[in-house]
Amino acid sequence: MEIFYSRNIEGDILRLDADESVHCVRVLRHREGDEILVMDGEGTLYRCRITDSSPKGAAAVILGCEKNWGSHPYRLTLAVSPTKNNERYEWFAEKATEIGVDAIVPVIGDHSERKVYKTDRMRKILLSAAKQSLKGAVPQACEPVSVKEFIASAPDTALKLVAYCDEQMGRRTSVKEALEQSDATEIVFLIGPEGDFSKEEVDMAIDRGFVPVHLGTSRLRTETAAVTAAEAVYFKFM
Repeated sequence: MEIFYSRNIEGDILRLDADESVHCVRVLRHREGDEILVMDGEGTLYRCRITDSSPKGAAAVILGCEKNWGSHPYRLTLAVSPTKNNERYEWFAEKATEIGVDAIVPVIGDHSERKVYKTDRMRKILLSAAKQSLKGAVPQACEPVSVKEFIASAPDTALKLVAYCDEQMGRRTSVKEALEQSDATEIVFLIGPEGDFSKEEVDMAIDRGFVPVHLGTSRLRTETAAVTAAEAVYFKFM
């Protein structure tokens, strides 16, 4: 299934930008009269018929739409520290999108080794992953914040979970148990850098209502832990 993307919608006319137009017209060779599917990145899939096959800006008339296309019955925010190897972080973001996530927040911790993050590149990765996995909504690619800033701003109405490795920083429950004991459909999951959270960060998170959890007995890389967290939430609701 070919899915295109556009936010340029006026009435019943939808227009593709230059990149999407080139892919539609020159790569896939669509012409006037062809029907295509276009997502708006906010959850709606449009069925359209091409009226202008210009590779600089194709246009189509909207024939119908499906709201909440490819949606999931929860809202998940993954706040994850950037990894030293940026490709691993991008891999996590792609896989989390395929599974189901609504926002990805890069959090910079006391022990973070990587503090440079390219939000624009991440937006492109999330859009591509959403199209590939047949989801109408593209996850929000948030700007970096410190771990402590994120903890302070996390909503009290959500189930807030923090995963860390060092058992000496306090007892943790399993993520499965924490999810099963809550009826919340909004979930915030905080995962730290390769060097783990500092004790000060963990203490602050717990003081602000975060539930300390573990993801099993294996020691996971940051990006693996983040994907495991997304899967844990997914399987609770699916």
